[in-house]
Amino acid sequence: MTLLSVNINKIATLRNSRGGDVPNLIKVAKDCERFGAQGITVHPRPDERHIKYQDVRDLKPILSTEFNIEGYPGDGFVELVNENTPAQVTLVPDPPNAITSNAGWDVKSNFEFLTEIVGEFKNNGIRVSIFMDPVLNQIEWAKKTGADRIELYTEDFAVQYGKGNKNGIQPYKEAAKFAKEIGLGLNAGHDLNLNNLNFWASEIPEVDEVSIGHALISDALYLGLENTIQLYRRALNSKHGIEL
Repeated sequence: MTLLSVNINKIATLRNSRGGDVPNLIKVAKDCERFGAQGITVHPRPDERHIKYQDVRDLKPILSTEFNIEGYPGDGFVELVNENTPAQVTLVPDPPNAITSNAGWDVKSNFEFLTEIVGEFKNNGIRVSIFMDPVLNQIEWAKKTGADRIELYTEDFAVQYGKGNKNGIQPYKEAAKFAKEIGLGLNAGHDLNLNNLNFWASEIPEVDEVSIGHALISDALYLGLENTIQLYRRALNSKHGIEL
């Protein structure tokens, strides 16, 4: 079964747009869990434009599902993760000023850096996932770092699927098969939504976890948060899709 981790960055963006504490990030995270989320994901950036470092500290003790912290492993991020010891850390290559993650790691070129970071987190009891494009050679290098999982960057699949090209999933199927063969766990995320998620999950059922934020929160504006989380859960694990 593929688990659903809800990325709550957009809730923090909405809160920060007015200052204050509405919506309350802690309440939303707990409600997401109550509504069926099987994990909570955050991406704290150095400028704290959505998730603040203090949010991470506040979330850690109140979550009952897996906590996933993703980000570029600069000094401040590494310290924050080690301080709060989430179940999982996802390493992404985007620079601090990037609007969103837009590429996977070139692991071969950053091998020594990533191997050191992976080792530090694993020594602290944290599962490590590396954000990847579906490139087999790079996935092989990810395994060599000692990482536990990879997260497939799924934007290209989503774009191709939106154009009606279902064959766009083929590189991801090959990458997923290869990752499992060499002993890596498998996550996925970026632009997965209610239109493409059931097809993705039915084609690549071996995915351990998907992390979804922007699309899910956008759908919740129309459908309600509880209903939306249930729809995403159903899309992930139903062979017959969903009806809206």
